[in-house]
Amino acid sequence: MMNRRTLLGSGLAASAALLARAKQVAAQAHTGHGTAQGAARSFAAPVGTGTLTKGRAVAGESYTPVVMPNGRTLPFEQKNGWKIFHLVAEPVTHEIAPGLTIEAWGYNGGTPGPLIECVEGDKVRIYVTNKLPEPTTVHWHGMLVPAGMDGVAGLTQKAIPVGETYKYELTMTEAGTFMYHPHFDEMVQIALGMVGMIVVHPRRPEARRVRDYALMAHEWLIPIGAKRPDPLAMSDFNVLTFNHKAFPGTEPLVAEQGDLVRIRIGNLGPMDHHPIHLHGYHFDVTATDAGPIPKSARWPENTVLVPVGGVRVIELRADNLGDWALHCHMTHHVMNQMGHDVPNLIGANTRGLDARVGRIVPGYMTMGSTGMGDMHEMDLPDNSISMLGGQGPFGLIDMGGMFTILKVRKQLSGDKDPGWYEHPAGTVAGKASADELARDGIKV
Repeated sequence: MMNRRTLLGSGLAASAALLARAKQVAAQAHTGHGTAQGAARSFAAPVGTGTLTKGRAVAGESYTPVVMPNGRTLPFEQKNGWKIFHLVAEPVTHEIAPGLTIEAWGYNGGTPGPLIECVEGDKVRIYVTNKLPEPTTVHWHGMLVPAGMDGVAGLTQKAIPVGETYKYELTMTEAGTFMYHPHFDEMVQIALGMVGMIVVHPRRPEARRVRDYALMAHEWLIPIGAKRPDPLAMSDFNVLTFNHKAFPGTEPLVAEQGDLVRIRIGNLGPMDHHPIHLHGYHFDVTATDAGPIPKSARWPENTVLVPVGGVRVIELRADNLGDWALHCHMTHHVMNQMGHDVPNLIGANTRGLDARVGRIVPGYMTMGSTGMGDMHEMDLPDNSISMLGGQGPFGLIDMGGMFTILKVRKQLSGDKDPGWYEHPAGTVAGKASADELARDGIKV
């Protein structure tokens, strides 16, 4: 039975597609383009603008800073044996990808919250100022702390009133990868973006160079054209992100040949686990949010399942040069703002339908009957990224959402995106020649 929400969702998606096609036809009429492939659409190049290999170095600290692509690290001051941090919970405006900007809630002017880095044994004092329109708290997810510092409103503390600042004092008793989020009105506040990651480095620094990255997985329901995510969603999320960016807005991870690469993946999304898959490599699962896995118990993987409320840390040796996809393997999670209630027309004969609708929208052409690839050519309503992909070296990368790239090079120059990999001659898949087909007895 179709409920009201499904009906509205289907109607909105269908209306958006019809509107997009009408705008496309108008553009074609103006420019003189034909209708076979639709109007030209500009795709953003997925090139990062930040410093990709250097985290926030701190004088006097020996750890290798973690890099949070598209993110930032919370600064601190040291006073009388304490590291002093300040988190500000507040509404923020955030761009998920070119073409989609949302009104979210976050910390210190952005979402996700800034990475908090410290060292095993540190005494940490974190002030939290509440600039939200409702109370909040901060829970230190996965960390072993005194009960009164655990951040659960009503159980271990009073909720932080609007306009007030509370103080948390923690001793970092163990190294590891943890997270933070509110424990007041969690459904709304987490869904609107109030999540962050904590890395506690071991007291003894690592002996070799590590490329250390942090990725926070998250999922949103953002109606087409809307700016406010729907915190009531329990399914059919249509925007999936790493560090609250969807491809092509995600910055790549980079490494030099021979590096040890560590990727810390956290998931505080509302409902879904994420099977994170890396091309070109096998890796070891080395830690969870409960700490490191003993070397004798680690296992090799090509895809790691990151559960809701969990952290998985993976490590690999960068020995395979190239540009390698890193993404959630739930296929709808690498699409941008898809409406999943639209009727399935794949394989349907739509010639009669086109003629009938064409009486209302001249030049109308149904899309999706031969697959969804041609839908990447559609024009879009304002503030939407449906079917948005990114421009790659061989054409459109028709993926979005929870997708990024690990770029491994013999040597990195500077701290920016190294560009696309230059493949050695003869190593790229291409069209088979007639001679090759005959040679190997292939009949087509």
